Amino acid sequence: MLRVMIVDDEALARQGLRAEIGRCSGVEVCGEARSMTQALHAIPALAPDALFLDIRMPHGNGFDLLKKLPAPPPVVFVTAHSEYAVQAFEVQAVDYLLKPVRPARLAEAVARLQSALGQGSEEPAYGEEDRICLRTPERTLVTRAEDIVLLQAEGDFTRVTVEQEHPLLICQTLGIFERTLPSPPLVRLDRSLMINIERVETIEVSPTRGARVTLRGLEPPVELGRTALRRLREAIPQVAGELEE
Repeated sequence: MLRVMIVDDEALARQGLRAEIGRCSGVEVCGEARSMTQALHAIPALAPDALFLDIRMPHGNGFDLLKKLPAPPPVVFVTAHSEYAVQAFEVQAVDYLLKPVRPARLAEAVARLQSALGQGSEEPAYGEEDRICLRTPERTLVTRAEDIVLLQAEGDFTRVTVEQEHPLLICQTLGIFERTLPSPPLVRLDRSLMINIERVETIEVSPTRGARVTLRGLEPPVELGRTALRRLREAIPQVAGELEE
């Protein structure tokens, strides 16, 4: 069970958010706080798994609260102000919800928290034909898993390449994408790389450097090390014999 805490100075906002969270499976509200001072006392005592956190509050804001916590839990910002989105992603927020919060967006934020904390379903959250929302502070792209060409880890972010689109830097780890996207066709090959194996066009194997893989919808070829090449062989057994070094 995912235990979350709501921090918001508006009583009606807390009440509404608690009611909507109560409609989501696998999550419960373990506490509330109406100010930064109250939250600083309640969070260590309640030890929530995550926060639903307002930004503008009396005597400080949500970012100030996170700075004062020695080990802040994952956070979903819930605010009426869109201008803080970039700052929210800089502090590695799991999601950023604008008031009034739509039930579908809240359910998505809960699913993201569950995935980030390893509490999600064993089954991928998406199928190959499902529509997937890829969000950055600047834009939202709706696509299908089959149109994703490549995912590359960049710290706690992931750079996602979708066919005929500029790469997007998403505030989400590659591990979360690995748990939520369908496999196949999207297969993780090493710590920093996932590819769509249905888009593999050519594979050039080098005795010393691993391999170079050409993917439909991507230029230039992707460089693979030995571990990634081995996993590619396992993912595409029908061509494994052709990839012997």
